[in-house]
Amino acid sequence: MKKNFFPYLSVLLVFLIAFSCQSKKEDDGGKKEWWKEAVVYQVYPRSFKDSDGDGIGDLKGIISKLDYIKSLGVDAIWLNPIYSSPNDDNGYDVSDYRNIMKDFGTMQDFDNMLKGMHDRGLKLVMDLVVNHSSDEHEWFKQSRSSRTNPYRDYYHWWNAERGKPAYRYSLFDINHDAWKYDSLTNAYYLHYFSRKQPDLNWENPQVRKEVYDIMKFWLDKGIDGFRLDAFQFAAKDTSFPAFPEGFEKNFIEYYAMGPHLHDYLQEMNGEVLSKYNAMSVAEGAGNTFEDAHNLVDADRHELNMAYAFEGVDIAKREGYSVLHFKEVFSKWDSVFAKNGWLSVFLANHDQARMVSRFGNDSPAFRAVSAKMLTTFILSMRGTPYWYNGDELGMTNAGFDKIEDYKDMPTLNEYEHQKAIGGDLQKFMLDIQFSCRDNGRTPFQWDSTAQAGFTTGAPWISVNPNYTTINERAQEDDPASCLNYFRKMVALRKANKTLVYGQYTLIDRNNPNVYAYTREWKGNKLLVLLNFKAEPATFDTGLDLSKAKLLISNYSNAIPAGILQPYEAVIIQL
Repeated sequence: MKKNFFPYLSVLLVFLIAFSCQSKKEDDGGKKEWWKEAVVYQVYPRSFKDSDGDGIGDLKGIISKLDYIKSLGVDAIWLNPIYSSPNDDNGYDVSDYRNIMKDFGTMQDFDNMLKGMHDRGLKLVMDLVVNHSSDEHEWFKQSRSSRTNPYRDYYHWWNAERGKPAYRYSLFDINHDAWKYDSLTNAYYLHYFSRKQPDLNWENPQVRKEVYDIMKFWLDKGIDGFRLDAFQFAAKDTSFPAFPEGFEKNFIEYYAMGPHLHDYLQEMNGEVLSKYNAMSVAEGAGNTFEDAHNLVDADRHELNMAYAFEGVDIAKREGYSVLHFKEVFSKWDSVFAKNGWLSVFLANHDQARMVSRFGNDSPAFRAVSAKMLTTFILSMRGTPYWYNGDELGMTNAGFDKIEDYKDMPTLNEYEHQKAIGGDLQKFMLDIQFSCRDNGRTPFQWDSTAQAGFTTGAPWISVNPNYTTINERAQEDDPASCLNYFRKMVALRKANKTLVYGQYTLIDRNNPNVYAYTREWKGNKLLVLLNFKAEPATFDTGLDLSKAKLLISNYSNAIPAGILQPYEAVIIQL
């Protein structure tokens, strides 16, 4: 009798398909998503482009530069807060979550901007600032009006007859005290940031419902995702127990990942995020790798990707160790090799300029070191976040007087140091290197007055080097930082190995060179980065005889064993 093998072949076929899908899942770091392959470009609206001459960047200014952003090859724009705000902390103190700050324009301007982005294939990710609001928000006005007001429990209050609450450290307060006494109801309110940024009480289900409604408002307008500002701090132990003396030296250990945070995020996902094809990322990643995974692993149904600060915190005024740099980024990659997804970045609106912190902003090495850092960010696994102006190699402003600074926490800390007899000379040197105002000076469009940012007086001084470092000059230079950035983005787009490929650190103990491979579906790339201002040797242990050079930040890349100062190369093996 002839045997029918069809059922067995069917089973074998199903097995092969399942195996193939599983292999694909492992190769791709999980399910493919648009936000995994995207390059995110961060626009700081106040400093990007001013359309009306008042010295403040605005939405019409952004609209006028959408073609420029599109030309970079990026996929999504992360826009810092543009909601109504008294601007105590440059928009991170929101007084109305459904309206636009007058400095930036109108809701019609927003709608026009969003349409302009989508017409160009650009997605929009907005900041969601709901760890705290402004003290000028109607919720807080009602909350502080009486102890029996329905909005009282929207915030954290401690009645004064109970005595002063246990000390909480404030990141921005002039006295570092996060409890502010309010005589109107004889009570203290909590503010982890400035006094004008009272913390919202996420234990109150009505607060959570308000936030979800706000999210739906913007998602229904068509935005493509949220970055949750300071959200790792949103959950608190509302009994406010005393913390150990000196806890503020590592306050994140005590502030982050509080009770019920994951419950809130899972509820947010169920109520809002799961109903839209929206990207979500939380500022911060907790205290441990387990914390980070609990925020972003797909089977937990919380957020999409982690945004960890350990890497960006490496830079110090006195310099940093390349070995430590490699260790941190390799460690984070290894922990997320199978599950979850990372953000990759070296700069944002809360940091000084990337090339001044991690590269070398001297005229001799600024451009080449900026290109080297570009190569690093765009060749690592994870979603790259790029801060506006870094594609030009913009540098720290070099302000040398406290009057030049506009940053509220910096000015408050200066007054604090003065009050306690601190070393003000050292403080000024420190902020000249690290103050976030360095990253907030106006975008340098051209060599005309005020760098082409505004026809008026800018809200913060333009970096004097705008006459030589500007977008117009770099457009016409094929070897510019700007055009190198475009080439590197295009290379990442053309080589999914740079998105999904396995990362392997090599030449681990080399104190000057960061070398690693990316490997995916039979394609293997070697990345070599010299982080120093002098030539450096390397030893990969790989056969480079048939290697193909894909990109280099030097026109005369030296083969075989030596990298020029800040040289970066990517080689196909």
